[in-house]
Amino acid sequence: MSLNEHTAQNAAIAWLKELGYTHIPGNALDRDLKKVVLETELKNFLKTTYPEVPETARSEAFAQFTQHEGMEVAYRNRDFHRKLTQGLDISWKDAQGNEKAKHLYPIDYDHPENNNFIVADEVSIVGKNSRRTDLLIFINGLPLIVFEFKNPFDSTVGVENAHRQLHNYVLDIPQLFDYNAICVASDGLEALHGMYSSALEWFAPWKSLDGDDTEQKAELQLEVLLHGLFPKETLLDYLQHFIFHEDHNGKIIKKGAKYHQYWGISRALESSLKNIKPHGDGRLGVIWHTQGSGKSIGMAILTGILRQRPELKNPTIVIQVDRSDLDEQLYDNFVLAKDLVGDVQHAKSTDHLRRLLSSDGGGVIFTTIEKFRLKELADGKEVQHPILSERFNLIVMADEAHRTQYGFESGGFAQNIRRALPNASFIGFTGTPVDSKDADTEQVFGPTIHTYDIKQAVEDGATVPIYYEPKMVPLNIKAQYTQELEEVEEQAEDTTVGVWAAVEDAAGAEDRVKTVAKDILEHFNARTATLDGKAMIVCMSRRNCVKMYDALTALEGCPEIAVIMTSNPGKDPVSWNPHMRTKDAMEAVKARFKNPEDPLKMVIVRDMWLTGFDAPCAHTMYVDKIMKGHNLMQAIARVNRVFEGKPNGLVVDFIGISGFLAEATKKYTGSGGAGKPTLDLDAAVELCLEQLSIVKSLVGGFELDTINGMPATEKMKWTTDVVNRLLKDDATTEGYLKEERKLSELMAMTSSDERIWAIQEEVAILQKFREQIRKIKYPPGAQRTKNDRIKDLISRSLESQAIVDLAAMYNLDKIDISIIDDSFQAIVKDKGAENIKIELLRRIINDELKVRMSKNIKKGRKLKEELEKVLGKYHKNSLDSIAAIKHLLDIANDMKEDDKRTKELGLTEDELAFYDLLSANSAILNEAGPVQDLVHNVVASVKKNLQLDWTKKEDAKAAIRLAVKKELRGKVPFSELDKLLKEVIEQAEGQYAEWPLLG
Repeated sequence: MSLNEHTAQNAAIAWLKELGYTHIPGNALDRDLKKVVLETELKNFLKTTYPEVPETARSEAFAQFTQHEGMEVAYRNRDFHRKLTQGLDISWKDAQGNEKAKHLYPIDYDHPENNNFIVADEVSIVGKNSRRTDLLIFINGLPLIVFEFKNPFDSTVGVENAHRQLHNYVLDIPQLFDYNAICVASDGLEALHGMYSSALEWFAPWKSLDGDDTEQKAELQLEVLLHGLFPKETLLDYLQHFIFHEDHNGKIIKKGAKYHQYWGISRALESSLKNIKPHGDGRLGVIWHTQGSGKSIGMAILTGILRQRPELKNPTIVIQVDRSDLDEQLYDNFVLAKDLVGDVQHAKSTDHLRRLLSSDGGGVIFTTIEKFRLKELADGKEVQHPILSERFNLIVMADEAHRTQYGFESGGFAQNIRRALPNASFIGFTGTPVDSKDADTEQVFGPTIHTYDIKQAVEDGATVPIYYEPKMVPLNIKAQYTQELEEVEEQAEDTTVGVWAAVEDAAGAEDRVKTVAKDILEHFNARTATLDGKAMIVCMSRRNCVKMYDALTALEGCPEIAVIMTSNPGKDPVSWNPHMRTKDAMEAVKARFKNPEDPLKMVIVRDMWLTGFDAPCAHTMYVDKIMKGHNLMQAIARVNRVFEGKPNGLVVDFIGISGFLAEATKKYTGSGGAGKPTLDLDAAVELCLEQLSIVKSLVGGFELDTINGMPATEKMKWTTDVVNRLLKDDATTEGYLKEERKLSELMAMTSSDERIWAIQEEVAILQKFREQIRKIKYPPGAQRTKNDRIKDLISRSLESQAIVDLAAMYNLDKIDISIIDDSFQAIVKDKGAENIKIELLRRIINDELKVRMSKNIKKGRKLKEELEKVLGKYHKNSLDSIAAIKHLLDIANDMKEDDKRTKELGLTEDELAFYDLLSANSAILNEAGPVQDLVHNVVASVKKNLQLDWTKKEDAKAAIRLAVKKELRGKVPFSELDKLLKEVIEQAEGQYAEWPLLG
């Protein structure tokens, strides 16, 4: 039985057939190879679904669905996606000359059974280069989903290779990606879905069949993805509502929901339609999705769906937040998701909000809750809030559904909203659990309808874990304040009550600030030595922010840094002027900090940017401010965003928030969430030290002093021996690479801890072995380059030296058969480092076979079988290394001989196989000239008659047979003609079966 990528591919086809999809082999599809739409399917769908629309109008719709605006794939894909999900208007004149119009969709979203779902395998497409996709799903002839599989039984390839292949397809066959909605990359075990333009970090598993249970086993990922996302109804729902494009100043970014967003929003929709007034009590529920897991995208998707529901009759959605910085961030996200939510209006003032809410039209309105305040009038303050709208199709969506929502006392904001909008319904979104003393959340919004907690988010890779490192620098304050601090309510942070003023003064004492600044810089430099990234520093007050800035910038080696704070030019000291910014200047700094390449490495904040702010490259937060409850949870989540090669976020505590963290954890788990907001860095250090001993044992152990004391020749012998052992077989090699990767990630996490500094040199040596193995075993780029941002420590290790003379003498990055010359053979035949040499030869021959296989199928297969036989025997110890090397050199020489012969005979590469075939029959040839002339004519006659899938079409084969027969007639005895003809056609089938992709 052959176990390869087709095993996974065939399993996927079987599961899709169970779901009612029709399987058609790629070569049986009725299509032009350069086109990707099954045109007949799409035309039939439009005709069946819209019979009342005349054919000319349907043809116009067909043209619009298959022609897209834009010079680049990203723009064409967005243009098509809008037509796919929003349909288009077509108008025509009837026989009487009356204007008629109809809105047409290329998919019937309401009746999944009315659409044609085809899964096709091995679909050849001719583009800039010719490619063959593993699986394509066509809906009504539109190629919306592409699958790329890698062999689950090959340890050298994985899901990242499938992902890379998809990115190459975008360049080679861009016409396919004008239509693409979802990509799936799988190695049979892992199965990840994502958008065609996304990095691997943004591809994700689909872990739930119905939104209740999650499936963690990797080996079930493909099955769960197909049964969870690909039932027809679910897939159409996802295509229509859960994919959108954002325009970032001309750069189009495509996004699609993850499984927790899909199921959370589906539950929210269900609950909304059931509980909206007047049918229900107006409490639509709470969605609790941990910070950083895409809560704002979820809100935008739900808004878009609610706006489209016919039964809601063009509703107004009020997005209500409790602070202006949250308002700005969320508003920006909604503006980016314009394709989903439509136009968004922003209430600039209380009067503006009242005007917006008094109008009858639907839409999306953004406001902070305090704009529902009572106004000061000429004759005093309003007694109660006026009614603004009595419509029932008003939905208030509250972000961070907490404290301010419960001001039900007379004149409180929550009461004012309900007076202003007496028939509105309410839904809450939160990233942090609800405080126990705020248990009336359920009374306001209804029960929690979907939870996605820290544990699940970290397991899914939707967020990275956050580690906690205490680095207390004591505060010089009176004991009484410590007691008071525990009792001060969280919202008192912004006031100048005695205790806060005392803590601010103590935290800002000159000597203490200098000590903290020195610690921060030392810590940050150590952390970024192995992990590129940025940091945020949180201080008690604006004054302390400026003090911290001055102390840090006075230190040598301080990177570029900025203070982010509000300013009041009329009151603030002149010395603060450099930190005052206009709104535009603040946006510019924000953009710089979010850009991983920009030299602005640290920002100092008081409360700005601690909520609703995303800078994925920020991996460290230095806390010198007392924070509690969900303010603390919000703040630390700034460093949990996913970013390429970022294994974790780190919170470094200078002021003593561990007690408040413990309190927050208690609330979190008490509310039904799993996982801890932060993990102990000590645990990571322990893990790192344990991992070091595991990886050292894999190389046979070593003592640093002994290695450093060795003369260069001995050192080289030792490294060569170790690498030779690690290349013993695939399992040993892969085992080492996997464990070393874990070690390098743990090093990057913990590099700021002094206990780790002592082991850096040993880790560097182990990384050196990884680099050498990769160089020998895998061609450049074949393995994952993930975690590029985790820097190697190799520079600290053994002086760089060629591990084997071969690697020094020959450029292994451009390796091919031509380097196997006499000097190479002499080195290879020397005793020692046999595994390394065999591995090098295997790589050279394998790479070469890939290139040659299509040119001479028979010969290629024979050599591949020989190669596998030799390696198999060697690894089973039934063949000694010298014999194995000799066999491999013979295979290589065989190929070189073919090259030589091809050249000498004046043939092209693909003519050689036919030459061998005809030469073998030279005794029966009645040909005066050289055999080459006959070969040229035979190959030309074959090529002239090739057509797509000719091997499966009898008439196509017959045409080739006839053409070759004409060439051979008179040159071969009649009795032998059929036999030779059969052999020529067999070779042609092997060599040109994939025409026009090959040959």
